[in-house]
Amino acid sequence: MAGDHWDVAAEEKAVWDMSSLIPIYIYHTNDLHSNLQQWPAAVSYIKKNRQFHEKKDETALFFDIGDHADRVHPVTESTRGKANVELINQAGIHHATIGNNEGITLSKKELESLYLHADFKVLLANLFDEAGEPPPWSQPFDILETKEGIRIGLIGLTVPFYPFYKELGWNVRDPLEILPALLEKVKQQSDVVILLSHLGYPQDEKIARTYNDIDVILGAHTHHLLKTSVLLNNTLIAQCGKSGFYVGQIKLEFDQNDQKVVKKEGAAVDVSREHAHPSTSVLLHRLEQEAEEEMNTPVARIFEELPVSWTTSSPFADLLADGVRNWCDAEISMINSGLLLESLEPGIITRKDLHRLCPHPINPCLLDVKGAVLKETIAAAFTEKMIHLPVKGLGFRGKVLGRMAFSGIKVVWEKKDPESGIKDIIIHGEHLDPKRTYQLATADMFTFGPLFPGLSQSGPKKYFMPEMMRDVLAETLKYQCR
Repeated sequence: MAGDHWDVAAEEKAVWDMSSLIPIYIYHTNDLHSNLQQWPAAVSYIKKNRQFHEKKDETALFFDIGDHADRVHPVTESTRGKANVELINQAGIHHATIGNNEGITLSKKELESLYLHADFKVLLANLFDEAGEPPPWSQPFDILETKEGIRIGLIGLTVPFYPFYKELGWNVRDPLEILPALLEKVKQQSDVVILLSHLGYPQDEKIARTYNDIDVILGAHTHHLLKTSVLLNNTLIAQCGKSGFYVGQIKLEFDQNDQKVVKKEGAAVDVSREHAHPSTSVLLHRLEQEAEEEMNTPVARIFEELPVSWTTSSPFADLLADGVRNWCDAEISMINSGLLLESLEPGIITRKDLHRLCPHPINPCLLDVKGAVLKETIAAAFTEKMIHLPVKGLGFRGKVLGRMAFSGIKVVWEKKDPESGIKDIIIHGEHLDPKRTYQLATADMFTFGPLFPGLSQSGPKKYFMPEMMRDVLAETLKYQCR
């Protein structure tokens, strides 16, 4: 490997010792998150290298490691990920596994139909239906054989967000419990073992340290950009960031005499300046036009503007708080105004409007919370730090957390100013009782992250799946128009 990519000219001039060493090339993408404008450039690089290896009659494999689809993009939203599958087909990917965006932002029915027209195989060893059966659209592993007779074993695993999969009707299992027996089975049939892992880099490291029989781990989920692949306990770990700006490439050298891989190297290649692949661009343009038509479906009509503010109380945020409370049939609710990216103008409201101003894959959640924890959380929410906090991850696709809006809760300040401190909290006309348990509806992002530890440690919790905040908005606006 020269620099951070294959030097094609140098490769063509190289004289290989063909006595026993066989090269195997791997190209991989991960965590595109529907950054579809970048995908044609990535495909251009993939297809150029495919043609190069075909010309040399070399084995080259192409994989995607999940979270290709993200409903933040209107094309993915309108097709529930089927457009992403069409784009993966066109790129010529051989195998893929799923990420949490494919797994838990789609209903069970939508996921079951997602890969009906896939030209690639979906590898997924730790997802089952409620009866314990693996889904028919996936397989736990696959064994490929090269023209030289080298057997390549492939395993797919995804991150187990247990409560979310359960609410959707799936049974997701601990990948580290599944892997030992599966690996034993696969390695008996393989000369090379590759793990497609949407588990995150820390888990990939743990697996590499634990097992000696995995040659390559193609990683995802944590968006690590490993410009040079990491060799750990003789396992090569590769991951190429997020959004399709890099494509991973790996070269293995297999010794036919010793029947094992004797050299491994890999890198993440910057493809951001690649020319867009023409056929992929044409396909994407068609998908965008179809999505535009679908997303212009009317949802409701409003007659007055619904303004939102991230720093002060605002009608639109209050409306969402009321809607979440009603959706969850809760006693009270609290929702951050940063979920709403824009105010809503009067007139016909379409799916496109709601998706644009509330693009997050965030679900409503109902949980039991003690009054003392609720008071502590409300106080923390009104600090300048939290209002202006630029949240990254947890499904949030906005700018800042924003001011908290409530339904069923009234906050009384010492001097009518949040900075003066809380004087009282009134819940349905009564003073908050620190010892009492309240049923609170809120955003799921507050229940499993570090933003409000009191909420993440409270429970039990019920997640409303697969409905997202924009679905709550749609129903709330429809109700307002009746």
